Amino acid sequence: MNAFSDPQAVARYAENPPRMVPGFADMQRMAMLLLAERAPSDAEMLVLGAGGGLELKVFAEGQSGRSFVGVDPAAAMLDLARITLGDHASRVRFHEGFIESAPEGPFDGATCILTLHFLAHQERLRTLKEVRDRLRLGAPFVVAHYGIPEGELDFWLSRSAAFSITSGIDPARANAARAGIAERLPILSPEDDEQLLREAGFGRVSLFYPGFAFRGWVAYA
Repeated sequence: MNAFSDPQAVARYAENPPRMVPGFADMQRMAMLLLAERAPSDAEMLVLGAGGGLELKVFAEGQSGRSFVGVDPAAAMLDLARITLGDHASRVRFHEGFIESAPEGPFDGATCILTLHFLAHQERLRTLKEVRDRLRLGAPFVVAHYGIPEGELDFWLSRSAAFSITSGIDPARANAARAGIAERLPILSPEDDEQLLREAGFGRVSLFYPGFAFRGWVAYA
């Protein structure tokens, strides 16, 4: 069963990112600020991989006049996002599916947090191009996900597992997650990630967040 359709996994989803991703809350807040730099007060933002609603809640609370479109392929995760957002859910239009399910825009900014590492190279590039096509000229795009230098996968995933354990995750579960991530996720090097953003049509690609095995960039349409 897909973890994002497993009711138990969905129910405990909100517990995991803060314990697995160093500086998770601050990374989301930085993403919000990067979006806000160029956005008008009535901006509409695209949030790809919006299931769970964690970043949507941060963005909505910090950007009171703005609205959002949240896209995610898992219906159960979108339901969780609605619960997480509470009253702010009225400011979000939800779309179940992948990037093709998103409206054409144009949007004033976009994010894709902890999502792109599920996509292989060509699918990732195609997705990035679809996001770029939906943005206004000069609009910011913020991404963050696993990004590990070539040949250093085991090294950094071991460090990530150690971080999770010190955050309270059971060691057996942390090490099982490490093995599963190494086996299943098509993790790219930071250099490859940056090149894909450029190939997709983004410019001024800048690293804003490094956290052990994770990296975050801001780029502009």
